[in-house]
Amino acid sequence: MTLDANRLRVFVEVAHAGSISAAATRLGFTPPALSQQLTKLERELGCTLVERGRSGARLTEAGRILLQHGERALGELRDAEAAVRAAAGRQPRRLSLGAFASAGKTLVPAALVAFGRAHPHVRLALSDVEPPEGYGLVVAGDLDLLITHHYPGAVLPAATGLHRERLLVDPLLLVVPERHPAAGRADLRLADLEGEEWICGAPGISNRATLEEAAAAEGVTAEVVYETRDYEVVLALIRAGLGVGLVPRTILRASVSGGWRTARLRGHDLARTIYVVHRIRPRDPVPAMVATLRATARGALG
Repeated sequence: MTLDANRLRVFVEVAHAGSISAAATRLGFTPPALSQQLTKLERELGCTLVERGRSGARLTEAGRILLQHGERALGELRDAEAAVRAAAGRQPRRLSLGAFASAGKTLVPAALVAFGRAHPHVRLALSDVEPPEGYGLVVAGDLDLLITHHYPGAVLPAATGLHRERLLVDPLLLVVPERHPAAGRADLRLADLEGEEWICGAPGISNRATLEEAAAAEGVTAEVVYETRDYEVVLALIRAGLGVGLVPRTILRASVSGGWRTARLRGHDLARTIYVVHRIRPRDPVPAMVATLRATARGALG
């Protein structure tokens, strides 16, 4: 028996989307039709791949194994198609990127403009992809490039079969309200801010883990009162005098100044690392976009 490529694609899409209805919307199916294709695949393999429930679709152990192989298989099929088109003299017409939200503000716009001027024949597509997600989308060929990040204390996902390149080390700075008693000091310890109300991501979010690990190293507690993963919201709350936070330097450079002051966090060298991820043998014009992103990253910190 040979697996049907279309059914395999349906399965991989369900795994990536997290639900049959979401996958059906993306593929242009009705949910019953997509579910039928999934059932046929399970019948062919003789095992359950996806557990359906009200909260979505969850992969079984067999499903997780098939996903790893399925992503690679779909990626190879897309590479084969691109290679044949290139041999026939047909220029690539589309380049798809995935990026986390703040990169979409600080890195991506300038890169897209510069790339578009140099490669006007290529249609660009951008999707929001929050870390640690997105690696499987690159393996499967749904994304040509992924812009992702890693914070201290978080697990860096495996990049098996992919190339991951560091674009930028983005320092995390302490940010306090403009009228805060510590405003104007060049550096601060977390112990200097004990008792302050912090603005940060929810438990499990990378920047929250970084803050809690740094506080534990000093033997203090950082009490997070306002939870948000949006750094623009963090800065707005700090401007209002509602708390303090750790914010990447690139975000501060791209934001309207005023209402807050920054300081270095003494005793720690905290930074998020921004990476670009693509397949090991990238098709054109992926290398050109990577070069453009490198140039954009060099200017992001000033």
